[in-house]
Amino acid sequence: MAKCYPSVSEEYQKAVEKCKRKLRGLIAEKHCAPIVLRIAWHSAGTFDVETKTGGPFGTIRDPAELTHEANKGLDIAVKTLEPIKEQFPILSYADFYQLAGVVAVEVTGGPEIPFHPGRLDKKEAPPEGRLPNSNKGVDHLRDVFGHMGLSDQDIVALSGGHTLGRCHKERSGFEGPWTTNPFIFDNSYYKELISGDKEGLIQLPSDKALLEDPVFRTFVETYVADEDAFFADYAEAHLKLSELGFADTE
Repeated sequence: MAKCYPSVSEEYQKAVEKCKRKLRGLIAEKHCAPIVLRIAWHSAGTFDVETKTGGPFGTIRDPAELTHEANKGLDIAVKTLEPIKEQFPILSYADFYQLAGVVAVEVTGGPEIPFHPGRLDKKEAPPEGRLPNSNKGVDHLRDVFGHMGLSDQDIVALSGGHTLGRCHKERSGFEGPWTTNPFIFDNSYYKELISGDKEGLIQLPSDKALLEDPVFRTFVETYVADEDAFFADYAEAHLKLSELGFADTE
């Protein structure tokens, strides 16, 4: 079933394109793709398919939401991105943060992800506890992503986004990157995961869970062997995540 997106003005669409260029420059200069992708994910991932609350609607900048355990450190992303947002007052924060996530993947060599503008900002922040806990395993992953309305394939494909970035002990209790080059978007996450623990690289309980479940593991093995398949599935999953609760389905 096709989605029906709200229409935006020509002025708004031009601002989106210009903002995208500015974001490319900022992310390349600051090497901040990982945390920019994280803020897009954490903004969208609060959506609950049953109550239709939460989701990618700009509330992540709310000080109350930033204090959620899973959002430690994201105040840095808000501050880093704000000078760009100030140049485009016409854009909603909801669109802006999701656009930034798309650009973060693109700038680091990942797949191009479609972007449809028109999200409106909401005021009410979602309750805490809707985002994945890296200390937990298979059942938790299916429960959390199931509440978002996402599939097993989406879970494994989105996990591959951890090819960017690293854990910080003061934020998550873990320290270290997942891959040897945490600023390149590729299928290294799966290759490192399936090869086992290595000094200097990190594998969280939620990462290892992808090998423990036979359905999850099948996707992992596919992505190890075929980066193009990972890129295609990641782009699809990221698009779904970025549009949770947005646009009507015809």
